Amino acid sequence: MLDPFHWVMGTRLQVPTKLVPADVLFGVTAVVVLLPALRTGLRSSAAWRRTGVRAAVAVGGALLGLLACWVVGDLFNAFDVHLTDVTRMWVAMAFAGLALAVAGLVQGGRGRRVLAGVLVPLALLVPALGVNVDYAAYPTLNALVQTNPFPALDLGSESSVDAVADRPASEHWTPPATMPTAGRVGTVRIPRTRSGFPARPAVVYLPPAALTDDPPVLPVVVSLSGQPGSPSDMFTAGGIAGVLDAYAAAHHGLAPIVVSADQLAVPGHNTMCVDSSIGNAATYITQDVPAWVTAHLRVPTDRRGWGLVGFSQGATCATQFLSGYPDRFGAALAVSSELHPVDRSPQNSADEAFGGSLARWRAAAPSALMAANAPYQDTRLWLTAGSTDHEFTESAKRIGAAARRAGIHTAVASAPGSGHDWNTVQWSLANELPHEADALLGAPGVVQP
Repeated sequence: MLDPFHWVMGTRLQVPTKLVPADVLFGVTAVVVLLPALRTGLRSSAAWRRTGVRAAVAVGGALLGLLACWVVGDLFNAFDVHLTDVTRMWVAMAFAGLALAVAGLVQGGRGRRVLAGVLVPLALLVPALGVNVDYAAYPTLNALVQTNPFPALDLGSESSVDAVADRPASEHWTPPATMPTAGRVGTVRIPRTRSGFPARPAVVYLPPAALTDDPPVLPVVVSLSGQPGSPSDMFTAGGIAGVLDAYAAAHHGLAPIVVSADQLAVPGHNTMCVDSSIGNAATYITQDVPAWVTAHLRVPTDRRGWGLVGFSQGATCATQFLSGYPDRFGAALAVSSELHPVDRSPQNSADEAFGGSLARWRAAAPSALMAANAPYQDTRLWLTAGSTDHEFTESAKRIGAAARRAGIHTAVASAPGSGHDWNTVQWSLANELPHEADALLGAPGVVQP
């Protein structure tokens, strides 16, 4: 028997059959609260005057919502990206609905006050669902409520060295009959041995081949979330496990291992992926994470078998690590990367993580790192952005040009019809991550299908 609680928590939040009825209910309730009563108010001039007041209040609420979007999104740049027109519309509708509900409660009789009370939760819920569709961040209520829904992944002692990484690999792979048909996702805690960075637990994906009794050597992709965000985001919102399960099904169970590590420490904490007084995020990602992975999993030592994937701030980090640590990583997929590691403004970024030096801040930009470390050998970079996200599309083109000048094999692509959101991530993972997987599986020391 289906558990009602788990059914509710697992219900999809972006399905039209759920969204359209909610939108209609919101609209009809708002109209009924706004208009005069059908029986007594249609011929009453006083009733129409009260309707005009309610309409004016609703319009004022909508304008207040747009003002809030401008202050939060544009003036203070709280999210480091511009809010989309669709999101602004839903925020305006939420404010308008709440303002109309207040007016209905003040002016109305018993029936109107009841409907105004119903309008309050609708004005909060329906626009929230609309914004979620725009950004595709929370596919289910589970993803919204649980920061990390994945169980602990038992890989042995997290502080001891496992000899499995040192076993020789066969040149070709023949999957055993007992190999699972899908990979496994779980949570691990990666020690901050060298960095001292207070990272949250990481989320790891093991492809089917890694779950066999004698696993082959498999490449690694280090995944980095956006900011604000958490290590589980690339799984819950991006669907990376499903993409790699499909890839593994076509490659005899072989696919990269994914280690979604924490470069933020807390959701809204922008470390800019450098070592600074904020925290040694760079040392954690480039030293602590690889040390733990090689101690617990059968992975290559050659940097050409190590890749990165990131979204937004995480994409900026991915391009920084690829270009700044060419001896560690050989490939990266950067979804909506910024031109520079930035927290609100250049000077604030310099003050937060670069000792107030704008010169040091500029030197940490991916294009500057590429110029400093050129030429690169056997390094690949895929850059994507939403086609409606003009700022980040331009950033992808500029970073791509700098990468090509530095000798990095580079491809730039646009996700059709999407913006700075998880729709772009999902498209990028489905269309570009398999190319990165191909490159990593072709690295020296990695088992071949």
